[in-house]
Amino acid sequence: MPWPDPVTLSATHATLRPLAPEHHDALCAAARDGELWRLWYTSVPAPEGMAREIERRLALQAAGSMLPFTVFDGAGRVAGMSSYMNIDAAHRRVEIGSTWYAARVQRSALNTQCKRLLLGHAFEQLDCIAVEFRTHRLNTQSRRAIERLGAQLDGVLRAHQIGRDGTLRDTAVYSITAAEWPTVRSHLDWQLTRPR
Repeated sequence: MPWPDPVTLSATHATLRPLAPEHHDALCAAARDGELWRLWYTSVPAPEGMAREIERRLALQAAGSMLPFTVFDGAGRVAGMSSYMNIDAAHRRVEIGSTWYAARVQRSALNTQCKRLLLGHAFEQLDCIAVEFRTHRLNTQSRRAIERLGAQLDGVLRAHQIGRDGTLRDTAVYSITAAEWPTVRSHLDWQLTRPR
């Protein structure tokens, strides 16, 4: 039986629902907001490739290595995608990744809320011992966002992957452990409730 099971996670600023083919058109519209597929250091599907990306993620879910979500903003509009990936059920570890958001919600409370929901579910329902995040070493926006969550840099995997354009990707690997979760949870809750 696959672990973890599909679930809907919801709070004030964001809802994560299990990815479904019927989300296709709204995901295309979200990706067009900022033309995110043009970023060379990340992998966001272009609208014409969205159906293939949905199929790919659902196939990985069927294989037990990914649990993909469609991300909705606080108003109920599709804002992007995220996933539990590189699932290691034997060691109760997941990576939160393959995440992208429409430009209109970047630098809003949505990302913090999504990570709070995913981390809370991982540590409190799935009993994970650690949750990992990975990003391109040169994706400074993503690295700052991961560090703001309270994740610690484990290291950099040099020449880890070959990019779409043939360049080599150095992958920055971060994690939060179960022992760190109570402090990180308090930090995220404070970020979500502090006056702006």
